[in-house]
Amino acid sequence: MLLAQCVDRTGTGVWAAASVLYFTYVCGMDARQLGLLLGVGAVAGIAGSPLAGRAAERVPVRWLLIGCHLLRLGAMGLLLVVDDFAALLPVVALICLAERAAKTLEMLFATRVAGERRATYQALFRSVANAGYALGAGIAAIGLAMGTTGAYRVLILANALSYVLAAVLVWRTREPSGRGLVAAKAGDEPAGAPSAVPSPWRDRGYLRFVLLDMPLNLDDSILNVGLPLWLVHHTGAPHAVVPVFLVLNTVLVVVLQLRVSARTEGALGAAAAVRWYGVTVLAGCVLIALATGAGPVAASVALLAAAMLVTLAELLRSVSSWELAVVLAPPGARASYLGVAGMSQSVQKSVGPLLLTGVVMAAGPVGWLGLGAATVGLSALQRRASLRRLAALGRAADGTGAGAAPSATVPVS
Repeated sequence: MLLAQCVDRTGTGVWAAASVLYFTYVCGMDARQLGLLLGVGAVAGIAGSPLAGRAAERVPVRWLLIGCHLLRLGAMGLLLVVDDFAALLPVVALICLAERAAKTLEMLFATRVAGERRATYQALFRSVANAGYALGAGIAAIGLAMGTTGAYRVLILANALSYVLAAVLVWRTREPSGRGLVAAKAGDEPAGAPSAVPSPWRDRGYLRFVLLDMPLNLDDSILNVGLPLWLVHHTGAPHAVVPVFLVLNTVLVVVLQLRVSARTEGALGAAAAVRWYGVTVLAGCVLIALATGAGPVAASVALLAAAMLVTLAELLRSVSSWELAVVLAPPGARASYLGVAGMSQSVQKSVGPLLLTGVVMAAGPVGWLGLGAATVGLSALQRRASLRRLAALGRAADGTGAGAAPSATVPVS
């Protein structure tokens, strides 16, 4: 499965590096059309996680994941024959929906197979995925250097090939039954448990966790949107520093993810990581504010240090977000609950860039300080709410812990 994810992310890295230029130079889109296309895709991706989680309650995760890869394969094939803007809208929406669903299903598989070691599996996955992204970007650079329509189409075919290989590798895995189930089977429920599968959409406590988790994913937009734009428009740092942000992020994730995960294992460790996430983002925002108007050397040093802190925040969030999403959900309905929790990243990708450019950056350095302070407050609120829900679920399970199925009604605040 890790090899399948590496192959998938390599293809995704190829397409991510080439997609904007492909739509601009091959399909002839202007900035307005491109923005609308990417926006529609991001909105469609939001629906991918809950749909995948709901389907995983009824169909084996492995077969669903294979289906997502094949769906993406078909959609990428359409890109080779479709270049009309109106026709591309549903194609790109389908690609984004299937991609988000696939990512959620991969984590559901990890939760099912790895059990209590899911944090370690996720750390391995993130290291492998970042290596795949870097390899894909390197492959794309070759095609982009050529700049021909044929080269762009070869890159699309390379991404499509990654879906085929990933589907084959997933097909060769085995999804165990019994221990480590994402969704409990009939007969697995403890005595006195309700027969109906609870709905995450009616669980106010869990929805509160998901809503708070959305702004606590802003590290992605800060790194990929905020830092480059701030460097270009508000500092004297050379533009050549911008790609270093991504290189630094990739290297640190590959090197440090396992170590960070080992230090924040379990529900209590994940809750502690939420608090440190807010502090780390605040420190990064302070450095970004201090870089404003600075010369080339000072601004470069400050922004590179901020990129390191934002990457550390990303490492902490990747551990805490999924671990809490798992332990705060009732075991008998974890697939659908985790599908709803998976919306956080998709919503952030849709709203995060607009928030940064339209609010934070528009306010200047004060905006960055306000964002850091708000993140600290939200992380403290998330940690407190998570600990309260863990305690409530533990009492409902008669002291068996937060991982046990509650015997009372699910909506716990």
